[in-house]
Amino acid sequence: MWALARWWPLWRFEVPMPWLAGLLVASVGGVVSGLGALAFRRARTTVNPLHPERATSVVTGGIYRHTRNPMYAGMVFVLLGCFVAFGAASALLGLPAFVAYITRFQIRPEEQALKARFGSDYDDYRARVRRWL
Repeated sequence: MWALARWWPLWRFEVPMPWLAGLLVASVGGVVSGLGALAFRRARTTVNPLHPERATSVVTGGIYRHTRNPMYAGMVFVLLGCFVAFGAASALLGLPAFVAYITRFQIRPEEQALKARFGSDYDDYRARVRRWL
C-alpha cells in the first residue's frame, strides 16, 4: 500500500492530521482483533491460525456473534488506517488483495479444519454468522 501511494498515487486526498487519523482507524482494528483473541483465550482454545486442528471449541460468543473472523477483520481496519494516513486512492487497492489472499490461503483452510473437527456445530455457526462483517 505504501509503494502504491508513493509511486502511483492516482488521486491524492488530504485529511486533517493524516497519521493521527490513520492511527485512530487502525486502532479500531487493534480493538477488534484483540477482542477476537480475548474470546479465544477465555474459551481456552488456540489462537494460532496455523493450527486450527488444535481448537478445543467453536467460539461463538462476544465479537464472534458478529463475525467469524474478527482478527482478520481487524487487520482490514489496520490497512484502512494506512490508506487514510497515506492519503492516496491507489493505496486502497491493497485491501481487496489482502482480503482475497487471506480468504484463499488462510480462512478457507481454517474453515475446512474446523468443519472436520466440529461437524454440525461449526456448520450451524457458519449459517448464523458471516465470514467478514
